[in-house]
Amino acid sequence: MEQNEINCKSSPHTDSPAGTNERFPVLDILRGIALAGICLANFPEFALYTFQKKEVVDAMPTAAIDHAIKYLQYIFIDGKFYSLFSILFGTGFSIMLSRSLQKRTNGLAVFYRRMAALAVIGFLHLMFVWSGDILLLYALLGMILPLFRNMSDRKLLVVAGALILFPIAMDAAKVLSDNRFDTAAPAIRAMQYFNLKNGITDDNFGVWLLNARSYPEVFKFLISGAFIRIQEFAEGNRIFKVLGLFILGLYIGRNRIYARLADYRTLLKKIRLYGFAFGLPLSVFYAWNANGRPLGLVTYSVSYAVSVVPLSLAYMSAISLWYLNRRELKIFKITAASGRMALTNYIGQSVLGAFIFYGTGLGLGATMGLVCVEWIAAGVFILQMICSHAWMRYMRFGPLEWIWRMLTYGKVLNIRKQST
Repeated sequence: MEQNEINCKSSPHTDSPAGTNERFPVLDILRGIALAGICLANFPEFALYTFQKKEVVDAMPTAAIDHAIKYLQYIFIDGKFYSLFSILFGTGFSIMLSRSLQKRTNGLAVFYRRMAALAVIGFLHLMFVWSGDILLLYALLGMILPLFRNMSDRKLLVVAGALILFPIAMDAAKVLSDNRFDTAAPAIRAMQYFNLKNGITDDNFGVWLLNARSYPEVFKFLISGAFIRIQEFAEGNRIFKVLGLFILGLYIGRNRIYARLADYRTLLKKIRLYGFAFGLPLSVFYAWNANGRPLGLVTYSVSYAVSVVPLSLAYMSAISLWYLNRRELKIFKITAASGRMALTNYIGQSVLGAFIFYGTGLGLGATMGLVCVEWIAAGVFILQMICSHAWMRYMRFGPLEWIWRMLTYGKVLNIRKQST
């Protein structure tokens, strides 16, 4: 999102957003690529493919290739791009925080207003558009980041690593307590209550959104879906993972690695080498272990932690080195435009996904295999790249980025670029 502004040329004594000429393209490029992966990861849920029973999935004409695609998803996509997105958010938040602290007045208040505005956007997205929202969690955890601003670089890395690995201990406690230690229990009870109240059952769960013919019917599912999302966060210990990734992003932002890629070329090459060397084979093991978790919850948790983050960092390093060596490529400019409008594009994917697959739209959900769903997801992101590139030729911000800024600064901002 539009976070990579720093050293604003406007007066440090005023609350005003940074201009558009202090950007670091590599952050926008990475953010755009992360959005592409997130689109591929999320669309099987929009298409209701994820919610179909095994016999339904196996009966689809593309079942054989779908199984292969699903395995490849676990290896190359699942968790990787959400982790990359989280690291980039942490970096963006660190830049916001740095800029806020440079002010003599208001300081942290501006940063917290930005987080509060993002929390509102995330809540509206969660409750009224799609239950898979991550923005609300990002905003709430972003509010914690100032607590780490005076920590040394070494301690930041230690804390980030500990938080990323901490879910293993949480899952071990759950297993050792014979599932009595279950932080998701309150969310599960709330979800069951609303499912019972609204008539959502195991039999119609996978087709409810397809059969919906009005938004109130969709909203009934979204209420339960919000608690399912909380359940997912609790069962996946997502709070610790995301906070750890944010702190890793804070380290990157503090050291301005994104602005000094040439100085960090050797480090980036090492991260790329070791990230792929360890992350890829471990991701293959994770993909096998994710199918039914044959070795148990703790082994699954370990395989996730040691495969996802190394491969995410390898992606980040490889793309940064590619940009460093070939920054004139047209694809970078187009991808950067989608990254500059990350908030708009992220929520736009939800709107388009609901329109394409739900019964209130085209009603294509639960009717096609995974390979077809992913082709649609790729098409949606390509469309977003084209539209973003065209939009940013004339506008300073994406539409939702513009709203986010105005909510932060409490005044109307000009969205159009100044003519020269």
